[in-house]
Amino acid sequence: MPTSCKQSNGSESVTPVPSRTLVSSSLIGEYTTAQLRSRFTGVNAPLQFFIRYSIKAYRLEYTTTNTDGKSIKASGALIIPVMSTPIPMLSMQHGTITSDNDAPSNFTTSSEAYSFGSVFASQGYIIAAPDYIGYGASKDLPHTYEQRNGLATASLDMIRASRDFLSDQQINWDKRLFIAGYSEGGYATMSLQKKIEEETGSEFNLVASSCGAGAYDKPAFMKQLINEKSTGVDYVNRLYVWVLLTYDRIYGINRPMSGYFKEPYATQITAQGKDVSINVSLNQTFSDSFKQGVNTGTDKAFLAAVQDNDVHDWKPVTRTRLYHGDADEIVNFLNSQNAYDAMIKRGATNVELIRISGATHATGILSFILGTYDFFGTIQ
Repeated sequence: MPTSCKQSNGSESVTPVPSRTLVSSSLIGEYTTAQLRSRFTGVNAPLQFFIRYSIKAYRLEYTTTNTDGKSIKASGALIIPVMSTPIPMLSMQHGTITSDNDAPSNFTTSSEAYSFGSVFASQGYIIAAPDYIGYGASKDLPHTYEQRNGLATASLDMIRASRDFLSDQQINWDKRLFIAGYSEGGYATMSLQKKIEEETGSEFNLVASSCGAGAYDKPAFMKQLINEKSTGVDYVNRLYVWVLLTYDRIYGINRPMSGYFKEPYATQITAQGKDVSINVSLNQTFSDSFKQGVNTGTDKAFLAAVQDNDVHDWKPVTRTRLYHGDADEIVNFLNSQNAYDAMIKRGATNVELIRISGATHATGILSFILGTYDFFGTIQ
């Protein structure tokens, strides 16, 4: 008898039915195939070919838990193809955004949910796209940037809220779950996958995970940024500073910026925070004492925060693909290489590393999207 058949020995009751997370829902809009095709012109014109079904987009508000353990209201977009056959769900974690305008639930033309999310939905996937903490309904709170628990929890509770909505509306979800994301979304997807596999028992039928260009090996990547030359481009430096400020806050380190940076950078970051404009390699901005504390292992508080966000060294059981451009100037390729090597070493048998030759952080996106589409399609 197939192993997937449940035996009626009461084992089904091992995973308790979780309480509802959905608070409210509202229709954002309905879009015909013609309307969807008209969104894609120029370099994105080939995406018109993927449009098959019209879609409905909804904004969901739901309860989740912030990193301080407090219950908060969060939001996300749920995009549903108009079709009657049972269909799978794809949880799509977005990359870094700097404006609430780009949050999935606002469904503006600049959001990933509006573009790529609509394409995948039109192919026959229910798309759950969490805003994350710090955007949408929770925009008055600071975003949990590159913080494993904040991203994974908000994403997981969005999936649960989507399940509540589908059940309420009697929409035919076939119970299969796919997850995917690029950049911060790649890291969020890996964090979500780890949480689902390790903490949710048999609650979900997680079928496959596609992670693009995520910073999974936080300790190695952080040491590289502290000791080696990086781009020195201001908008890239802002991202690294944002991560440091987020960890300093969430883990209660609460140092003055002079505890991390030399002058004039410490004063600039104190005044401007993550919006600071620094145009030198970031390794030139750190104080000698901070560098020494990291390199000798004596800066216990900061190193513990970084380690808590490491998601590269574990053994996934779900089919997993890691996509990464080997010329990525923002999130070094070593993140995916180190994750792949560590997972194989732990005995994982279904992890693939797809090296996108010559691709930067931006130019790798389309290869990731098309590759994910093919990957999930072969499992359909």
